[in-house]
Amino acid sequence: MKFVPLKQQGAYCIELDLRGDDRGRFTRLFCAGELKQIGHTKPIVNVNHSFTQQRGTIRGLHFQYPPDCEIKIVKCIRGAVWDCIVDIRKGSSTFLKWDAVELTDNNNRMIYVPEGFAHGFQTLSDNAELLYFHTNFYVPQNEGGLRFDDPVLNIDWSLPTKFMSERDKQHQLIAPEFEGVSLT
Repeated sequence: MKFVPLKQQGAYCIELDLRGDDRGRFTRLFCAGELKQIGHTKPIVNVNHSFTQQRGTIRGLHFQYPPDCEIKIVKCIRGAVWDCIVDIRKGSSTFLKWDAVELTDNNNRMIYVPEGFAHGFQTLSDNAELLYFHTNFYVPQNEGGLRFDDPVLNIDWSLPTKFMSERDKQHQLIAPEFEGVSLT
């Protein structure tokens, strides 16, 4: 694994080592030993799979409030997505700044999303599938979300938005008094 730092401290694009021959290919998606290079020590407690049918769909931007913040590692296993993260860590020098990585089933990339970040994606293809590795369990009462079109964030989504859930449409705009999440 090669860890390429993103704009926000602690966030990475992970470039995977692909090995192949006449039989096909092999890629390691998770290695606790290699992740120690970037300070990752928390155990993965669940792995989720999402399937999104239509190109242009946005899912997110989701996060969990303390004490249930989580690290996510996301890999596209079919199709293509534009994967976006937003720093919501209280006091961070990149607070409310976003970054994005294109993940496809062929580019051998993953995104490492630290605690204190909102995460979402837009599908660039029909029938996109993602795997998510999580360091915490889903706690519905501690879930939060940011609006994909919040003018404070000014995210430059790749495509016009075609579909999104009613829940994601209902996320409130960022209030002036929002200070972020405290991880301490």
